[in-house]
Amino acid sequence: MPYWNSRGLRGSTLEEFVNLTNEEYLRCGLAVIQKLPTSIKPIKLDKQKGVITLAYFDQKSTVDYMGNIQGIPVCFDVKETSRDSLPISNIHGHQIEFMEQFAKQSGLSYIIVFFSKIDRYFLIPFEDIKYYWDKSRHGGRKSISWKVLDTQFEIKREGVFLLHYLQAVNAYLNKIKEDEHK
Repeated sequence: MPYWNSRGLRGSTLEEFVNLTNEEYLRCGLAVIQKLPTSIKPIKLDKQKGVITLAYFDQKSTVDYMGNIQGIPVCFDVKETSRDSLPISNIHGHQIEFMEQFAKQSGLSYIIVFFSKIDRYFLIPFEDIKYYWDKSRHGGRKSISWKVLDTQFEIKREGVFLLHYLQAVNAYLNKIKEDEHK
């Protein structure tokens, strides 16, 4: 059972960059994206200090972020890895299921990944995530190498945007339109 004071809730540079970028997107009128809170159930309370000292995750979370980018509903998760590839085990079944259902409702689902070893950020479209997820379930590779990712989905730091991922989202939308015309 994952606990609140576990390794999973340490500070995340990627999440902080996304949060700051989302604030700028909101300020500029480009998008409204919210970080979704993770529900926890308190186990131990320090009544004198009025703080939770031990808790566990009450339910499985879906994704880290949801919102709207100029009329397009989006949901996405953020992942960091110190490897050359993102382990499929870092993507949970309930997340795949949620992103798939979201996409079926005409929403855009994706993951933003930071490969710290090479200091590069990528958006991975849901269709690609699902492809690698399914392959891994049938004996295929258990990770997604940054080398197989489409460079048009690489996320750059630009101006006031620490992680200007809207450019990668736009490339994703263009890819969807191209695929529809095939």
